[in-house]
Amino acid sequence: MSVSKEKVILAYSGGLDTSCILLWLIEKGYNVVAYMANVGQDEDFAAAKEKALKIGASKVIVEDLREVFVTSFVWPSVRCGLKYEDRYLLGTSIARPCISEGLVKTAKNEGAKIISHGATGKGNDQVRFEFACYTLYPEVKILAPWREPEFFEIFQGRSDLLKYAERNGIPVSATPKDPWSMDANLAHISYESGILENPKNPAPKGIYQMTKDPKDAPDKSAKIAITFKEGLPVFVKNLDTGKDFDSPLDIINYLNRIGGEHGVGRIDIVENRFIGLKSRGLYESPGVKILHDAHQDLEVYLLDREVLRVKSYLAGKMSDYVYNGLWFSPECDFVKNCIEFSQKFVTGTVHVKTYKGNVAVMGRYSENALYNQELVSMDIQGDFAPVDAGGFIRTNAVRLKEFHRFKNGHK
Repeated sequence: MSVSKEKVILAYSGGLDTSCILLWLIEKGYNVVAYMANVGQDEDFAAAKEKALKIGASKVIVEDLREVFVTSFVWPSVRCGLKYEDRYLLGTSIARPCISEGLVKTAKNEGAKIISHGATGKGNDQVRFEFACYTLYPEVKILAPWREPEFFEIFQGRSDLLKYAERNGIPVSATPKDPWSMDANLAHISYESGILENPKNPAPKGIYQMTKDPKDAPDKSAKIAITFKEGLPVFVKNLDTGKDFDSPLDIINYLNRIGGEHGVGRIDIVENRFIGLKSRGLYESPGVKILHDAHQDLEVYLLDREVLRVKSYLAGKMSDYVYNGLWFSPECDFVKNCIEFSQKFVTGTVHVKTYKGNVAVMGRYSENALYNQELVSMDIQGDFAPVDAGGFIRTNAVRLKEFHRFKNGHK
């Protein structure tokens, strides 16, 4: 590797991995600028900045991306109905392109041609960061220590990093006793590695930080009204207290708080990584879970049946793209635009209640609904002629009769 004083922008979290990587890069002769993106994680940024400077960073840049993250990444993911493998709400996946934008902007401003990160060689984040950086800054070079033999042959895992940190006086929060990895932002917190790598091991007691255990949640439900405009959350009201929220940050923070209080949004899953491995992770996404369920209910109420089915298919495709780090790809742009076109009529309000880990829809309302109460009523005939149903059934039964004939003929 180069020992010149080339400038490197390091995606720095202040945690064990990137603190050790910061020192390792400096030892290799690089001029390292540490970049920290505030996407809502519970972090003492002043202390992290001080630590990075103490380790030897030439500069530390802390950028507040919370509003950008919510409005440009979290809200579109809710609007598009993104859910990887029908379970994971993509909290980490949607944060990576947001952070990558900040990394690239910083690299260009600092005149740096190299971006470094602490993502492992087995994970998804290396792909997400690098796809985004290469797309936004084609000339950039990526330095990924966890893929460099001279790094990973010395540091086999977190225990080696902990020893290196101890030798060099780098303070870290992880200990050999419970060294799991955690990633947090306004959309969620994820937990993996350590004891969690064995899929049969239950989640350690007290690991979750955003949500209460549902059994310890209040015995009284919380009732909430959520208003969407063209598929985007614009207004939330607590129906018990009358308090309302209308800014993106206030909405997500409130829903995280109320959802967390009621134990909403926990999952423990094994998922398929893009690189080909299966991994086990714990996720908690209280606010996004509430929004996702409310938005999905409003879509069924308002969208044409076939449009909804096509949109659901496209949401599955886009979920794959985002999980695989392709937020800035042409295919993701195309699908996102298609889905957003379907959302122009998704305007209305959904009433939900949260109770001991569950989100239950109580009702929904819109001034422009496809739902026709008179047409569907069992008490009013309206414009629907019951006699027509017979022809509909007989026509659609033709293929069933033919299949029965065919099957009996081949017994």
